Amino acid sequence: MNILGYLQKIGRALMVPVAALPAAAVLMGIGYWLDPDGWGGNSQLAALLIKSGAAIIDNMAILFAVGVAFGMSKDKHGSAALSGLVGYLVVTTLLSPGAVAQLEGIAADQVPAAFGKINNQFIGILVGVISAELYNRFYQVELPKALAFFSGKRLVPIVVSVVMILVSFVLLYIWPAIFNALVSFGESIKDLGATGAGIYAFFNRLLIPVGLHHALNSVFWFDVAGINDIPNFLGGAKSLAEGKAVVGITGMYQAGFFPIMMFGLPAAGLAIYHSAKPAKKAQVASIMFAAALASFFTGITEPLEFAFMFVAPVLYVIHALLTGISVFIAASMQWIAGFGFSAGLVDMVLSSRNPLAIQWYMLLVQGVVFGVIYYLVFRAVIKAFNLKTPGREDDQVESQVETQNVSREERAKGFVDALGGKDNLVAIDACITRLRLTLADRSKIDEAKLKALGSKGNVKLGENNLQVILGPEAELIADTMKQL
Repeated sequence: MNILGYLQKIGRALMVPVAALPAAAVLMGIGYWLDPDGWGGNSQLAALLIKSGAAIIDNMAILFAVGVAFGMSKDKHGSAALSGLVGYLVVTTLLSPGAVAQLEGIAADQVPAAFGKINNQFIGILVGVISAELYNRFYQVELPKALAFFSGKRLVPIVVSVVMILVSFVLLYIWPAIFNALVSFGESIKDLGATGAGIYAFFNRLLIPVGLHHALNSVFWFDVAGINDIPNFLGGAKSLAEGKAVVGITGMYQAGFFPIMMFGLPAAGLAIYHSAKPAKKAQVASIMFAAALASFFTGITEPLEFAFMFVAPVLYVIHALLTGISVFIAASMQWIAGFGFSAGLVDMVLSSRNPLAIQWYMLLVQGVVFGVIYYLVFRAVIKAFNLKTPGREDDQVESQVETQNVSREERAKGFVDALGGKDNLVAIDACITRLRLTLADRSKIDEAKLKALGSKGNVKLGENNLQVILGPEAELIADTMKQL
């Protein structure tokens, strides 16, 4: 597997632990609605909800180790997840400040600061990847009869624990350098303030086509380089009390996405609809309306973005630039809101009573302005360059099937056929909005049929990898395809 394909494999595995964030956001969001100032000090119910959500946020590193190991395993077995947990516990125990002082024979105050931050998502991801590779290598190994009990899946945690001792030995020397490099990178952006936030947002959108934006997000949203924007924001009053958050600063890597996802992209969808040929407007309307609703309410943008990403890449670059500008403006003006899943209406409402959410309502005003900008710019660019956005194609293009009245099993069978048959499917996986596939021969796919089945875009990576953009039903379709 090429490097790009492997990175996208890690990217989809990251969605397993990230999927736990909405639970934390809902619990903590409701808690702050009940008691926005006291962090549960004035309400037992609020304290219960906030602490329940914090239990998820505070243990994201463990969730990354377990989730990535599970997500990258061949058969998605619980033994892979257990192996990730075992590996994480071994590494973080051996590299804790006390253990490092003992191993190196130095005083506790001489231990590099990097080992005080060993319980972070970067280590969780690293351990998860290694554990998954060991699981895939050893889960079917048969030992001699005398040791048969430890064969197969029972062998993997043992192998992982031994390998993690070696990994810990290597990290003992290179982790301080890695940590310092990550911190320097994060601080170089953080020191740029609002400008850095805008630069991050621009690249966040540019990486969407290959699904690698999750790797970039981990630097700014989680505790990889010390920024930890999402957990610190969700921590609210507790984060403030512990000095982990600053009002007007914490959340700036999130806030500017709300105007784009709630207003900008839906307005882009309206521009695409108005630019479509009269005969195709009804078809385009159904696609754009569903995608716009998903973007506005939940912040899931890929169905809309992939509608124009490849047919009109100039529009996508404009979209990335406008996103960067939006995040820059929100950070500059200190209009702050945060999210646990994505920047849609649901997360805005939940975060509105968080003490770190200041002037969040101005993001709605900014959103209206950006909605107008998106609409006017998209209409003008589509017309000026005669872009072949949905509904403006020159060639006869098959319309999408009516999927509402088609069973999931029938759609899954259709996808299997369109992808060259079951013998052509080496691996089937999914994230929130994409089928992520490894094919024996990618030339066998029928892209017209994939589009007719509901694909909003197909991303080709390396020689054998394919991502089919479907929307929120992707995981259900993938599970059904596996059963077939």
